Order: sequence, then C-alpha cells, then structure tokens
Amino acid sequence: MSRIGKKPINIPEKVSYEISGNKISVKGPLGEDTCEYCDGLIIKEESGSLWITKSENPADEKDLNAKYGLYRSLIANVFEGVSKGFEKKLEINGVGYRAQQQENDVQFNLGYSHPVVFKAPSGIKIEVNDQTHLTITGYNKQQVGQVAANIRELRPPEPYKGKGIKYSTEFIRRKAGKAGK
Repeated sequence: MSRIGKKPINIPEKVSYEISGNKISVKGPLGEDTCEYCDGLIIKEESGSLWITKSENPADEKDLNAKYGLYRSLIANVFEGVSKGFEKKLEINGVGYRAQQQENDVQFNLGYSHPVVFKAPSGIKIEVNDQTHLTITGYNKQQVGQVAANIRELRPPEPYKGKGIKYSTEFIRRKAGKAGK
C-alpha cells in the first residue's frame, strides 16, 4: 500500500473540479487542466480535501497497487499547477552565449554559425531575466519540464569549461584537461 496514495489532496481556494468517468478536470486562476486515472480508483471529497481510494476487489490488484501513489501525485500536481504554477530556471554559461526575448519566442546565440530561435508552446511562458538567465513557467508540470529539457538540449553543458545551458540547481562535474609534461 502506498504511503503517498493515502495522503489527502488539498483543494486550494478559487479552484473548481469536475469528475466524469475516469477523468478529472480542474479549473483555476492560471488555467485549466485534466488528468485521466485508471479503473479501480475512487475519488471522494471529505472536509475540503480529495481522498483517493481503491475499489474493494479490483480486477488487477497488483497493477493498481503500483499505480495508486502515482495517480495521487499526478492529480495533486494538476491542482497545484492551476493554482500556483510551476517554474524551472536555466543558466547560460560561455563567452558570447546569450538569449534575447522576441515576443513569445527566445533567440539564442550559442556559438553556432547561426542564431537559434525557440518557439514557446501554448501554456508556457519563457522569460529572459537577463542575457544568461531564463525562467520557464506554466501550469502543467510535465510540459514545463519538457520545455526546459528541450532548451537545455540546444547546447548541453560540457565538462571541460562548463559552457552550455544548465539548470540553475545543476552541478557540472568538471574534468581536468590534458596533463602537462
């Protein structure tokens, strides 16, 4: 039995939800999101919180036990996303490496022969704080993380000089260069 699955999901203020079949739709001040969950889970509201329980005799109990905490976390992320939102911060390191805001898009100069333009998907806001720091915000946790990973993939940090795009919390292990004689 999952310890995470037993925890209640707090419903923030100004957030409404609707359950239809195996889908929960959540509306909040930052947007609207949905989450589908598997058969055999029951969602009940008690005293301002949502509780997720398993049905009495599910067909595939072992599979349901494995996914019980997962779906609780996914549903809790939807509630947190539409009320508070999620953000990832990126840093750009390297001589001449920089980013410039162009409306909803960002133009990167990353040492290539051409500038790279990254278009922000809908529901995601990319903000250039200064030329070397980016903040990615949105209400869908998976989408925010994927956009951050796609931007990091444009020029991943290299281990010798540390040049490239990295997460602000990421630590790059540096390698020693050639050994001198």
